[in-house]
Amino acid sequence: MPRVAPKGTGVAAMPRAPALRSAIAPFIVMDVMQAAAAREASGKRVIHMEVGQPATAAPRAALDAVKRAVDVETLGYTLALGMPTLRARIARHYRDWYGVEISPERVVVTNGSSAAFVLSFLALFDPGEKVALPSPGYPCYRHILSALGQEPAILMTDEQSRWMPAGQQIEEASRDPRLAGVLVASPANPTGTMAEPGRLAELVAACGRRGLWYISDEIYHGLTYAAPAETALRYSQSVIVINSFSKYFSMTGWRVGWMIVPDDLVRTVERLAQNLYISPPAVAQVAALGAFDAVDELEGNKRVYAANRELLLDQLPKAGLDRIVPADGAFYLYVDVSRFTNDSLGFAKLLLDETGIAATPGVDFDESRGRHYLRFSYSGSTADMDEAAQRLLAWPRLKA
Repeated sequence: MPRVAPKGTGVAAMPRAPALRSAIAPFIVMDVMQAAAAREASGKRVIHMEVGQPATAAPRAALDAVKRAVDVETLGYTLALGMPTLRARIARHYRDWYGVEISPERVVVTNGSSAAFVLSFLALFDPGEKVALPSPGYPCYRHILSALGQEPAILMTDEQSRWMPAGQQIEEASRDPRLAGVLVASPANPTGTMAEPGRLAELVAACGRRGLWYISDEIYHGLTYAAPAETALRYSQSVIVINSFSKYFSMTGWRVGWMIVPDDLVRTVERLAQNLYISPPAVAQVAALGAFDAVDELEGNKRVYAANRELLLDQLPKAGLDRIVPADGAFYLYVDVSRFTNDSLGFAKLLLDETGIAATPGVDFDESRGRHYLRFSYSGSTADMDEAAQRLLAWPRLKA
């Protein structure tokens, strides 16, 4: 049936209705961020625990690299797959961190990890095919797939599974002939939980047996608090790994990330990148290259996150928020608030209005069970986290 625009008033009416593919859900955390900004614009203080963004600026070495470059370089288009120097440095990163050797030719620099997901989904999946995703999980996976005419297939996780899917779930989901791939983040957003090496190997192996693509979202690598995260590349060279300079490297606004792809997929991704993005931003790539020399500063940021995590794990239970998902990594606590509400969206609004704390409702990450959860980001300053804890301790709605 053709799409027909509603009758307008005659003033700048749209000739047709928006495309059906555009009818995706909002990214709710950005709506919360907007509400928080409106509160700040009115002169009221907000403690930001809603967005997964380090409170720190890009590391000094990254900024210094940019300062040097702007005086001597054109900073025009780069190659579609990124600057060769940055691709080589990312490849070295895998040897240094994981002991895994990869060729720089397999590295694709992208306009943030968001572009890497778009490129992956377009390169790997046809319209109508399905991609299995854990729930709770990062909502933009679902929304990007839907906009591209593909479908998410939900893998439910829970406390017993430590909020990670199992190989058996992939085996069962693969009975659907339309299933073409699996995407798992470790550490995960919103839970912060991590697939231990045995689980990760199991997931990759299950995909290999069933002829499915495995996409490993590793953007929170470097931010773990007990054991280091493992890359899926240790278990297969046929996986697609996605990472970013946004989290550990503290460069969210620079919009630069990367992919590691199998050799025979490089040209496919390159053609897509050429046409969709031309190239990643040159200035951001210069900054990213410099960021690799900022380990001491970045590890200092991580120590702040670790202190924030310990503070909140100690203080939130005193406020009645004692059902917290184990947080192995990232900088999130996913908290069960079902004692107080079955409407996390409304509860998050009350929290912002009455305490000035911005948090993300769980319905952003889990459409069915998320109404019982809030996600708190602890990527801000320790002083802010302490103030947030004190405000929560004093909030009457948590006295039930």
